[in-house]
Amino acid sequence: MAKHIALVEDEAAIRENYKTYLERQGYQISTYDSRPSALQTFRDTLPDMAVIDIGLQDEIEGGFDLCRELRQLAPQLPIIFLTARDSELDAISGLRLGADDYLTKDISLPHLAARITALFRRLDNLSKPLAIANKVERHALLLDLDRMHATWQTQNLDLTLTEFWIVHALAKHPGHVKNRQQLMDAASVVLDDNTITSHIKRIRKKFNLIDPAFDGIQTVYGMGYRWHIPDA
Repeated sequence: MAKHIALVEDEAAIRENYKTYLERQGYQISTYDSRPSALQTFRDTLPDMAVIDIGLQDEIEGGFDLCRELRQLAPQLPIIFLTARDSELDAISGLRLGADDYLTKDISLPHLAARITALFRRLDNLSKPLAIANKVERHALLLDLDRMHATWQTQNLDLTLTEFWIVHALAKHPGHVKNRQQLMDAASVVLDDNTITSHIKRIRKKFNLIDPAFDGIQTVYGMGYRWHIPDA
């Protein structure tokens, strides 16, 4: 069955261009030109992925609002921002809201399709038998790979798919430094250095909301990151 992608873009020509190309790649595409129209549908039926512009009609940050609302409806739904806004601040804002990727509209259509495929690959892998243990426990951290669920001190972390696999890559081998490429490989996604940094900051923030003293993800400058908290 074809994967269903919701494309939220207010410029008709751009919207139809993306729709036509992605349909040729075998995806089912639903399009929306505003946040309210998309949200109304999402409340009834969720797509397999949402690709969202930031500026939507008269809402300058309508895409950010939609991402926030979608995260409340579906914490692990893959979300990609696809926008003309190329500032680092906008990219960081989008990732902090829970998007899995942030792309600008100068990206080629084949590259866009590749990033979409990478996100879907992770979802598909979840349905396959795992060659690794179904649960990882490190100190107060519990990762349940069957349900893609993470807790710290028994409280839910609400990690996105990208965040979950980054934490898993770090916690699986405490003390081992993982560079940015290894973290990208673990998450089956292509990201730049700033995007990895933003994901790490967002992950730390989620831990700190539960435990202000959390310092389990250490930065090893010039090398990458490692899981530091010893097993208790």
